[in-house]
Amino acid sequence: MAKVLFLLLSGKETPERTNMALMTIARQIKAKRYEDTKVLIFGPSEEYVSNLTGEAKESFDEIVRSGALDSACVFVAKKYDVELKLQSMNVPLLPFGERLAHYINNGYEVVTF
Repeated sequence: MAKVLFLLLSGKETPERTNMALMTIARQIKAKRYEDTKVLIFGPSEEYVSNLTGEAKESFDEIVRSGALDSACVFVAKKYDVELKLQSMNVPLLPFGERLAHYINNGYEVVTF
């Protein structure tokens, strides 16, 4: 089985796409379709995720509960002023480049939304 890293990059500029991505990721995790699944949040998605409601919030919460969410970028969180909000949602804040390199160097297939 493959190890998969989902990169969530989209945000409020494409809300339908971002919500569908969250739903898809949550369903992939729940179905245990991969050996291991991890999620990184970067860029506009950090601001978007910090304001989720409804089904998108439920999908995101499922991702967090599963332990698949690795982190959001600490530098982007500060830029968008969502650092405290993300931390209150149990989103670890780490340097994106380091986390991305970690997963690529460990053989994860990267899927970007």
